[in-house]
Amino acid sequence: MNGSSESAPRWALISVSDKRDIVDFARGLTDHGFHLLSTGGTARALEAAGLEVTAIDDFTGFPEIMGGRVKTLHPRVHGGLLGREGTDEAVMREHDIPRIELAVINLYPFESVTADPECSLETAIENIDIGGPAMVRSAAKNHTSVGIVTDPDQYPRVLAMLSDNGGRLDAAYRFELAVHAFDRIARYDAAISNYLSAIGPDGERLQFPQQATGCFEKIMDLRYGENPHQKAAWFRTAGAEPTGLAAARQLQGKELSFNNIADADAALGAVAAFDGPACVIVKHANPCGVAIAGSLRDAYGRAFETDPTSAFGGIIAFNQPLDGDTARDLMDRQFVEVVIAPDFDADAQAAFAAKPNVRLLAAPPGSGGAGPDIKRISGGILLQSADAASVDRDDCRIVTKMQPTDEQWADLLFAWKVVKSVKSNAIVFAADGQTRGIGAGQMSRVDATRIARWKAGEAGLELNGTALASDAFFPFRDGIDTAAEAGVACVIQPGGSMRDEEVIAAADEHGIAMIFTGVRHFRH
Repeated sequence: MNGSSESAPRWALISVSDKRDIVDFARGLTDHGFHLLSTGGTARALEAAGLEVTAIDDFTGFPEIMGGRVKTLHPRVHGGLLGREGTDEAVMREHDIPRIELAVINLYPFESVTADPECSLETAIENIDIGGPAMVRSAAKNHTSVGIVTDPDQYPRVLAMLSDNGGRLDAAYRFELAVHAFDRIARYDAAISNYLSAIGPDGERLQFPQQATGCFEKIMDLRYGENPHQKAAWFRTAGAEPTGLAAARQLQGKELSFNNIADADAALGAVAAFDGPACVIVKHANPCGVAIAGSLRDAYGRAFETDPTSAFGGIIAFNQPLDGDTARDLMDRQFVEVVIAPDFDADAQAAFAAKPNVRLLAAPPGSGGAGPDIKRISGGILLQSADAASVDRDDCRIVTKMQPTDEQWADLLFAWKVVKSVKSNAIVFAADGQTRGIGAGQMSRVDATRIARWKAGEAGLELNGTALASDAFFPFRDGIDTAAEAGVACVIQPGGSMRDEEVIAAADEHGIAMIFTGVRHFRH
């Protein structure tokens, strides 16, 4: 990163929209002998702080024009950024182009501006940066000679390296900065493309853009994928505040596996549906036990009772900070792979320390299931909005002669929250805030009902008087007949079958109350 001569000024070009910490950073650069070259509002901010700045129009000899739209698109700027050491010195001297050794650039806030649903197309267009990305690309391309800084979070490390490395950035770090810069430009361009291609012919906002460009950054490489012969890595949405499982902190335990992460995400999404103390136990992406209670310890115990066999080696999620008593009870009862909670108190962490392989994840409460759902298929993807639909008592329609009691309403709505997280075809028996039997992922709904009933019998749980939830309509009455044999008192389902009248008649024959939600929760 040497200049064209030892006596030549060391130039740092600064042009930032996000001015966070820029004054202190610029002052640090001057302490290392840099001359500051800056644009518009950035130059004014630095000058107001008492720093000496060369304005970009003085540097280029050409004024900023068109309201600042054209100011850095000039050969003296891009020549200074792109000039190759050992190759371009002669042409730079011929045209009086100083070498720019460091570029500090961030872009117009297109993403944050267009996040406002009231943002107009005119405002969006004005927040498309042209000169900034061009300079970032020039500097990043020439990273063997130029350091490109695109994020205020990089400022401390840059200054530390300048201090520790004789006022220079080493080659490895310049390359790292360049990769980060190109990643930033990719995200920026993707945001623009996604926004503009989601505007319809009459100016209306479309649900999905004509081009869906996603950008993700790697959290970690994984030992393998679903099976040992598959390679895998974990990524999160780039350029956004981490949410859901990506925002979790691992407090102890072995490295997470591909299947751990997938199951943990399912558990986190399921437990987020509840407000009071709740526990969800997941095995192979399906809840095998869910309960609410007055305490986490009781919620866990009741969830475990649903299916103790399947709970072995499962993923357990809580929606409140975990205490030591619950942690000890859990470890006494079963082997567990991952435990998720908003936090773990000191007593809980001390209890789990006896099992150092157990993975503890502190994840923000209510953070499951956020964002659009993406499914990969051969040759492309399927993209859909998240299944955020919920129902309450007023949304439902009673379709039978028998009316649900208040206690049955509570059971029905609890079971409905659970069935949303179970793979289709899905059936859930529940009572008193506890799942009593879960049938998941079956090819027929009547088989899912039979399996849920069998699971309850294996666990020794009573089904007489329970509520039953079905994620989709019953196509035939046989599912209701099977539920009646088990002693079900009430049923919640979407309705909408061609044979709804037949199904309702079956419920009336058995004295079962049934309500329709009008909402389906297929989960494939």
